[in-house]
Amino acid sequence: MTSKILQKKFRRFFNLPQKGENYEFRSGLVSKYAEERKDTIQRVIAAMTTGKDVSGLFPLVVQNIATHDIQQKKLVYLYLINYAKSHPELVILATNTFVVDCQDPNPLIRALAIRTMGCIRVDKMVDYMALPLKKALDDVNPYVRKTAVICVVKLFDLNPQLCIDNGFLEKLVTMLDDSKMVVANAIAALGEIMKMKNDHSLFKIDSYVLSKMLSTLDECSEWGRVSILKAFAEFDAQDVVVVREIIDRVSPLLQHENPAVVLNSIKVLINQIPKIPQEERKQLFKRMSSPLCSLLSTAPEIQYVALRNIRILLELYPNILDKDLRAFFIKYTDPLYLKIEKIEIMVRVVTENTSMLLLSELREYAMDVEPDVVSRAIEAMGQLAIKVESASKKCIDIIYELFINRGEYVLDDTITTIQQLMRKYPTQYLSTVLSIITSNSPDVSLTSLNSTDAQSSYVWLVGQYAKDMPYLNAKLTEMSDSFVECEPPVQVAILNTLVKLSLNNTETSKANLQKVLDLATKEVENPDVRDKAFIYWRLLSSNNKLQKDTILTPLPTLQSTIPTFTPELLETLKKEIGMLGSVYYRPGSTFGEGKDWKMGVVKGKELDELNQLAKMEILEGVGEDLLGLSDDEEEISKSSTVDQTNGKWDVLTNGNGNEGETGAGVLDELNDLFSGMGTTTTNAQPASNHSDLLNLF
Repeated sequence: MTSKILQKKFRRFFNLPQKGENYEFRSGLVSKYAEERKDTIQRVIAAMTTGKDVSGLFPLVVQNIATHDIQQKKLVYLYLINYAKSHPELVILATNTFVVDCQDPNPLIRALAIRTMGCIRVDKMVDYMALPLKKALDDVNPYVRKTAVICVVKLFDLNPQLCIDNGFLEKLVTMLDDSKMVVANAIAALGEIMKMKNDHSLFKIDSYVLSKMLSTLDECSEWGRVSILKAFAEFDAQDVVVVREIIDRVSPLLQHENPAVVLNSIKVLINQIPKIPQEERKQLFKRMSSPLCSLLSTAPEIQYVALRNIRILLELYPNILDKDLRAFFIKYTDPLYLKIEKIEIMVRVVTENTSMLLLSELREYAMDVEPDVVSRAIEAMGQLAIKVESASKKCIDIIYELFINRGEYVLDDTITTIQQLMRKYPTQYLSTVLSIITSNSPDVSLTSLNSTDAQSSYVWLVGQYAKDMPYLNAKLTEMSDSFVECEPPVQVAILNTLVKLSLNNTETSKANLQKVLDLATKEVENPDVRDKAFIYWRLLSSNNKLQKDTILTPLPTLQSTIPTFTPELLETLKKEIGMLGSVYYRPGSTFGEGKDWKMGVVKGKELDELNQLAKMEILEGVGEDLLGLSDDEEEISKSSTVDQTNGKWDVLTNGNGNEGETGAGVLDELNDLFSGMGTTTTNAQPASNHSDLLNLF
């Protein structure tokens, strides 16, 4: 026997010619030597894992199930599980073996057999599972019962009615009074079945079950603890005594080495916080802060999950980590995604007492070699200046220093940030802002900026502080000349600025406005820009007071530029703590094939995300004839629009409009929109840039 095995290994080592791998497998599987058969099965599994089709060996592999070698039996079971879906007709060959193994004296083999039957996701296997599973649920060994409990869930997924008819669900409920090893799996199984069945009446926690779960919590495995904690998270305790008991039993798990246990423990405690007095809440927050920070000493991937969950907690309770700012400082070994997420957390954790400490850190991050880190650091300075007024002067000084020292590298982010700051402090730092806007080294102009946000912010600043802006005419001319090449948000900002300045009766702004309106109505394809140009055109034909009330209405003061969740989404994410939904910030029920979900509007959402959502909605309805116009009607509408466009230029030069001369078409519809306005004051605010659009949400 030894010489034959050595001969085969020698042949494989020197790659000598052979009849074929499958031939060798076949001869090895029927060998009279047990060691050779086991070695062949191992090589078959190795070939299977590399993607080779070895399903033709199915009958020969099944013959090797009848063995007392548990390792060999596991290998054969692994082979069966893999080829069950692709060759369901062959699985029946192993059915008798499974039934025999379920009655084996060795509990490990009994558990292995019932587990494998549950893993074979084939309808033909369902009919053979009921009897062995029923015996396994009543097995004398808790390890077999623990395995059988999980098998019930898998059977329920294949055939729910069979589980109900055989009383498996009622059996699971009775097994909550079983060994502690079994209780955790029974709770996990009932939780999964309730989600599949969408029936929460199946498993109700009473005082006895609660005490059993609490006692099991300290003695089961870490994943069993996760299952019990998930059940606690869905349990709505009304009695304060019960709430305190849950808090006392769950709090020690905050020190567990498994991050999943820690996060699920926090989820349970968060649900109990509204039910306890204010003083006890403060003590509970202190208990939770240290374990949350300790998660930042784990692997980067786990840190990222922890940070995403921490952001949800900070939305719920902003002061929970106000004394732990240093724990979120960036390390030089952190990957990029972790650096960005830490900055997101720090601007939410910072208080007036720690603002200077954070500002010094952000200054260092702004000197980083990663452009994304630099951009996020400068944005965070602006968020800090708006959140903590006492730190605004220092923030402006550092931003100006970065602009002078790093020039074009930080130009776009600087312009975007100072625009937001001027919404909070309109005149306080005007001299510094003008120094940046009018700088020649580096050159600051519309064409020197790259991002859409920066260009929109620059245009807004020029329009807002035109009286103090040197070389205003040159800047306005540059805007009108580059109007067609700009992105739609920038085009809207240019329209807003020129209309605003035209009310000051400056000849240059009127000339540029006339040019831009002409381009917007004739050459721009974006409907938002074109429609806004028509609306402004109609508005400029109204009386002067209405124009100023509508266009020159002061914008509201920004209170924060830190994005927040909507209340509905936040309440949903509260239930997703410790799960995948808390990482993606979307409900877990929306994951999976064929699932579609549109996130509720988040305050502070970036404009490009909103644009993407709009594009998706348009694509979904692309098959519908939304306009309902024939070709002839489209031609009539187009010619009518051009005629009215040519007849409205006198509005800009004379300041008056003759509404009686207006023909039928698009502008008539606009007349109807504004017909009821009269001379009353309106609270409508001009969308000066992308930030103004976001404020609508």
